[in-house]
Amino acid sequence: MADPRGFLTHRVRETPPSRPVAVRLRDWREVHGHRAGDPDDLARVQRQASRCMDCGVPFCHHACPLGGLAPEWNDLAWRGQWADAADRLHATHPFPEITGRVCPALCEAACVLGLHDEAVTIREVELAVAEEAFARGLLAPRVPQRLTGHRVAVVGSGPAGLAAAQQLTRAGHTVVVHERADAPGGLLRYGIPEYKLEKRVLDRRLAQMVSEGTRFRCGVEVGVDVTGEELRARFDAVLVCTGATVPRDLPVPGRDLAGVLPAMDYLVPANRAAAADDAPVEGQPLATGLDVVVVGGGDTGADCLGTALRQGARSVTQLEILPEPPAARRASDPWPTWPLLLRVSSAHEEGGERAWAVATEELLGDDAGRVRALRVRDVRLVDGRPEPTGPARELPAQLVLLALGFAGAEASPLLQQVGLVIGERRTVERHENFRTNVPGVYVAGDAGRGQSLVVWAVAEGRAAAAAVDSDLSGSTALPAPVTASTVAMRP
Repeated sequence: MADPRGFLTHRVRETPPSRPVAVRLRDWREVHGHRAGDPDDLARVQRQASRCMDCGVPFCHHACPLGGLAPEWNDLAWRGQWADAADRLHATHPFPEITGRVCPALCEAACVLGLHDEAVTIREVELAVAEEAFARGLLAPRVPQRLTGHRVAVVGSGPAGLAAAQQLTRAGHTVVVHERADAPGGLLRYGIPEYKLEKRVLDRRLAQMVSEGTRFRCGVEVGVDVTGEELRARFDAVLVCTGATVPRDLPVPGRDLAGVLPAMDYLVPANRAAAADDAPVEGQPLATGLDVVVVGGGDTGADCLGTALRQGARSVTQLEILPEPPAARRASDPWPTWPLLLRVSSAHEEGGERAWAVATEELLGDDAGRVRALRVRDVRLVDGRPEPTGPARELPAQLVLLALGFAGAEASPLLQQVGLVIGERRTVERHENFRTNVPGVYVAGDAGRGQSLVVWAVAEGRAAAAAVDSDLSGSTALPAPVTASTVAMRP
């Protein structure tokens, strides 16, 4: 175990320092500095790793959809045994350098130390171990020793598709990932801002996958450029990981005004421009000099806020219809459940305003048909439904971004051609072991689960890979997260 007295010796929870706000708003580089090999950084990480209590029942295992072995890699990191720590980390996490940056750290909410003190910085240790492993050359490509002769098509290169492709390639199958965008990564590339996940991090892992034998066909939309029937004829199995990309809309008067758009219609061009050193993207909506209102208080809304600030918005306001969450756990959110708490992202530290318990009633336009303001009203929840508590007021806005989540999977030509069904939950219907009603076709990630976290998509991708491998080979040695295998099929 880690230092038996570590959680008593080091009572203070330390996280990596952030770059100054005034500096980071001038560029798209990551907010936090991750300096592999830096003695001071490693000392901080090892101090924090020593706080792990090696609990009799490590609830962090269950809280993590991947079943992360946090006590084991914490112990090894504390001892400075980075190679062994990387082995234990990668036993469950295929992309810890990514989840260590963008995961909300479900494990930390369940940390036993959190019962009476601040939780162990599990995510930060995870990221440090991953970065040390890359820096020390400990992550050589794992090329399969033999090929099975089976061919698997993965449709979609988001976190679920990448996780599945990595595992299936390592099992010896010939895997071809089809991606309709110009580069692989899905929401990891074009949905998450550069300041949270620099794309060099993604490209580094993709290069490893290519070295292992995974093939990527980008700019190919399955169902259009190649039909579903052709895909089934060419491959022994097809795994659909196309995500849940249909945005949830705001059905209020004025929704069709110019300047009102879904969050991804704003973030994707912004991320493309950032990846091209701020080269302009044709038709890109910009927040420069505008009053921006983001409708939706979640992570995507915060991404819009941080992006708008970097583009030089005059003001940014993020609206949430729910009341402001508490700063500490409530009795209704007992440990080790994931608590509803007030969470402050790096974007919220940079500026803008957050308004809670506010409902949008109408979008108001000018004579040119462009949005000029929102008519909003304070509300309170009564039996789960918002009720007005005050008079309506106008909130100036020349750009309104709808960050209300996603409503489900696209009814794409692929689904129609193959015969897959979008069910009542607006996800692709699937059954045990990620199988669909069509033999040889599987669904994993948000397309079958619905909108969720990156870590859940990764867990489903790994579990689906084990299911596909078992069906093709008669058995499987691929690791499959227990939580993903048992929970993913629930309605």
